[in-house]
Amino acid sequence: MFTGIITGVGRIAAVHALGSSSHGKRLTISCPAHYLDDVGLGDSIALNGACMTVTTLDAAANRYTVDISAESLDKTAGLDSEGPINLEKALRANDRLGGHLVSGHVDGVGTVTHFAQVGESWDLRILAPKELGKFLAYKGSIVINGVSLTVNRVVDLPEGCEVCINLIPHTVENTALSVLRADSRVNLEIDLIARYVERMLTAPAQTA
Repeated sequence: MFTGIITGVGRIAAVHALGSSSHGKRLTISCPAHYLDDVGLGDSIALNGACMTVTTLDAAANRYTVDISAESLDKTAGLDSEGPINLEKALRANDRLGGHLVSGHVDGVGTVTHFAQVGESWDLRILAPKELGKFLAYKGSIVINGVSLTVNRVVDLPEGCEVCINLIPHTVENTALSVLRADSRVNLEIDLIARYVERMLTAPAQTA
């Protein structure tokens, strides 16, 4: 489990194929100094909101690798090329829950429709897949590239559901969301509670 509070901004430093074009990739992740001091092999670190397992570790060089399957690459964005990336280590039982409960499983890929500074803040709008629209609500939570954010407005459109979010300067300065542009693809995770509510409302009634 995660919280959606980014603990470091790293970089995908290298991408290597694990086989043919139909196979997955091995990513080399570079991290801030000392970020890996408490990390061990097999630990989970979310990359832009997608939970991945540490497969090799070089803490002295501030680098580690993950192996990502072709299926995961197909269902996520931004994990197949070099560039900045949001990092979050898995939640410990005694950690403060600063954001909201996040599973690290990407529910869909959205597209940035607008990203511009308004006063001291930033206006971010994301077009989510239509099937995720029922999980998105005003003042509800959404995870965008691993960052726990609050939805300010929801607009249902024929092509999907647009969510509008206000980003404070601290968020832009301390996450990789700063590199987003119109048409950027982003990983989305819906609120865990909304997922269970939808299941309870739509599951067939059980008879004795």
